Amino acid sequence: MSMSVRNASTADAGLILHFIRELAIYEKAEDQVEATHETLAASLFGPGSPSRALICEQDGQAIGFAVYFFNYSTWQAKKGLYLEDLFVLPSARGQGAGKRLLQHLASIAVAEGCGRFEWSVLDWNQPAIDFYESIGARPQSEWVRYRLHGQALRDFAASVSP
Repeated sequence: MSMSVRNASTADAGLILHFIRELAIYEKAEDQVEATHETLAASLFGPGSPSRALICEQDGQAIGFAVYFFNYSTWQAKKGLYLEDLFVLPSARGQGAGKRLLQHLASIAVAEGCGRFEWSVLDWNQPAIDFYESIGARPQSEWVRYRLHGQALRDFAASVSP
């Protein structure tokens, strides 16, 4: 069994969309996927895109993906790597694909001089939490993540006073 991780390309946009939909089903949020083949191709691989994607293959078959981008820490005065999504097909879980993707991302973070490699996990996803803790990752429980999204984002942006 041969497993490898490669950089994704525009030709992978449909595959990535498939993985995103599968991840959304797993996370009980399938109705929230707004991405299309076209918007993914443009946003992941277009000029100036801040994000990048990886494909994990086993014996030449795509079994998982990761999407990441670089952020910045003022306290460290260094960039960081943020993992937006990671997904491995259920039939391929337990064979090391998730770990291989995370190791690949960690090596990118080290090579890029990042001070941090971070991601979020749903609080009910115990298998993922157990896996992340098994590789040495620790939750940042003192931080609460906030989000402005959809109409709330548009309303807040429109409320700017001169």
